[in-house]
Amino acid sequence: MISLYNEGVYLKNGSIVTSGEGLPAPKDARRGTMAYKIMSAHNKGSEDKMRIKFDALISHDITYVGIIQTARASGMEKFPLPYALTNCHNSLCAVGGTINEDDHVFGLSAAKKYGGIYVPANQSVIHMYAREALAGCGKMILGSDSHTRYGALGCMGVGEGGPELAKQLLNNTYDVDAPQVVLVNLVGKPQKGVGPHDVAIALVGATFKNGFVKNKVLEFVGEGIKNLSADFRCAIDVMTTESTCLSSIWMTDDTIKKYYTVHGRPEAYYELKPDDIAYYDSMITIDLSKIESMIALPFHPSNAYTIKELNANALDILNAVQKEAVASFGPKVDFDIVSKYHDGHIWADQGIIAGCAGGLFENLCDAAQILRGGDVGCDYFSLSVYPGSVPVSMAITRNGIAADLLSSGVIIKPAFCGPCFGAGDVPANNGLSIRHSTRNFPNREGSKPAQGQISSVALMDARSIAATALNGGAITPATDIEPESANLEYEYDGSIYEKRVYNGWGKADPKAELKFGPNITDWPEMHALTDNLLLNLTAVIRDPVTTTDELIPSGETSSYRSNPLKLAEFALSRRVPEYVSLSKDIAKLEEERLSGQSPDRAVKALEKIGLSQDALKNTAIGSCVFAMKPGDGSAREQAASCQRVLGGMANICYEFATKRYRSNCINWGMMPFTLPENADFPCESGDFVYVEGIRDAIINKADKIPAKLITKNNVIEVDLSVGSLTDEEREILLAGCLMNWYKENNK
Repeated sequence: MISLYNEGVYLKNGSIVTSGEGLPAPKDARRGTMAYKIMSAHNKGSEDKMRIKFDALISHDITYVGIIQTARASGMEKFPLPYALTNCHNSLCAVGGTINEDDHVFGLSAAKKYGGIYVPANQSVIHMYAREALAGCGKMILGSDSHTRYGALGCMGVGEGGPELAKQLLNNTYDVDAPQVVLVNLVGKPQKGVGPHDVAIALVGATFKNGFVKNKVLEFVGEGIKNLSADFRCAIDVMTTESTCLSSIWMTDDTIKKYYTVHGRPEAYYELKPDDIAYYDSMITIDLSKIESMIALPFHPSNAYTIKELNANALDILNAVQKEAVASFGPKVDFDIVSKYHDGHIWADQGIIAGCAGGLFENLCDAAQILRGGDVGCDYFSLSVYPGSVPVSMAITRNGIAADLLSSGVIIKPAFCGPCFGAGDVPANNGLSIRHSTRNFPNREGSKPAQGQISSVALMDARSIAATALNGGAITPATDIEPESANLEYEYDGSIYEKRVYNGWGKADPKAELKFGPNITDWPEMHALTDNLLLNLTAVIRDPVTTTDELIPSGETSSYRSNPLKLAEFALSRRVPEYVSLSKDIAKLEEERLSGQSPDRAVKALEKIGLSQDALKNTAIGSCVFAMKPGDGSAREQAASCQRVLGGMANICYEFATKRYRSNCINWGMMPFTLPENADFPCESGDFVYVEGIRDAIINKADKIPAKLITKNNVIEVDLSVGSLTDEEREILLAGCLMNWYKENNK
């Protein structure tokens, strides 16, 4: 299905070549890629050290309050570029009293005051609105959501933490080393029953674990593109986030031209393609004709199998999943997925088709086509669909698809991202949900292992979910029934946006008042970096990868995202429940130090390495998370900021899973320490790490930073690194966080 080629290739007049006379140097030919042409047009820095200014920004209601508060505290007077505030994550105003709707009111007032775009709750999920109203060929959009991907529409999307959007609002830049570009060559035509999620799951399965495309740009070309509709392309593209790539871009053609025309924005289109000669650092070939119906088993989109393979080896595969989960969760929960196999089938309890990946027009139409004449049944299995926007809902209402779905027993719900992050359709304990949505991380569906509750999600395409529903919940590949596509034309009606979306871009009103609810609070004070650090490991996680959902759970906890202190109470609560109390204890030691005291616990740690209590005068005491590879998943900065609010001063790891999480740590003033690949670091929770001369090391751009791991019985010398940092990132770390840095520069 998918093959990887880990050497450079050229695309010459549409043909792939690896060598030959007359070919330019790779660095010169890389400029011929679509990615570099677009990024160069937005670059205010050098070719190697890019400083990007974006065309538009977009956020949802978990992130925009913090972004606006940060930019406002740093001197912002108006939005300098179009900024859309969507309300698709906390649109169920059922947790914490009025706080969700208070944030929505704040968002509208901010759009009026600063000249923004406000998309009310349930009108559209964030990425559907960006596709329908913001994307354009050759543009770049920065979003505070990891699935900011619009490459199929010729628009490069980048998902980052909120501080990166605050930088854009303050007329600063997004700084990134020139990325490698990976050629994704699409050939062939999908077989009947194969949908975009099948292609996406296969791609993620082939590239995530080996890091093949980490922090790189995927550039989609090839004759197979013409065999894919715009919806099909968009639904593959949004899932490229799960490969940990930086961004994506696709060749555009008449199909995309028609997309923009249908959406009333024909001027947003122009043809995008690589130059006659373009160089790529590596290549992926996807033979669409060989893609089968796929499933990503719990607990990661890369845990990919063909459904046929799963059904043929059900007990072996399910036992492996269960064993891995037990090793991760420990005795806190009684996880059982093996029992889902009985009577010769694997049985799901729930089906969901939702959001920016699943809730697209064609997915819903094809699901209805499969279910037509059948039904979901009246047993444990249920099926819900969430159209991605009101225009999609209007289209399926007018063409009869909504009636077909309802008559089959499907429940139709409003545009909402809840099922993607644990705030909607949470399954029962030990339930198995199959979803055409973006992620299936542990706890992502809303379960709470710390309280003995666990359920799981498997990702599947809408077509196979419909085939499964038709079969009473027995997991079934749509290719088994070879369904015909509905082949219905999408009739977009944007009038609902004209009637309900507040578009204040370019119309800032400084006299407008921001409307604050009681839960919207400012950030606590954060101090500049001291000469030395004494770090206490309040969480030690040795899982291969740690997701941002484990660092700060989503779901109902996100309702408190506008109150830093309250939200921090949930940090690591579903992975290391004792983390918050341990971190608070360390924060008290730092409070004592700042008041001139010498806390006994810190003094004893220093004495083990031959230092007296006098060293505390210029040695900050902070908490620290150690994880093997932290930060996979969501872009939300709360994964880092909650640690900082609790007194966190560093992460130590072997590598960061994503650039965006590392950037979040830096922007919140936490040291992004990494260890050498094979270094021994035999730490336990409660151990200290002393880093002498950290301030000088940051100023002098030290490659290695000596440190001492202080365990109960030993002192072990280790070398830490902060990797490549821009001059601005160094200044942010020295200042203590991005907000402090802006305050210093605005004096």
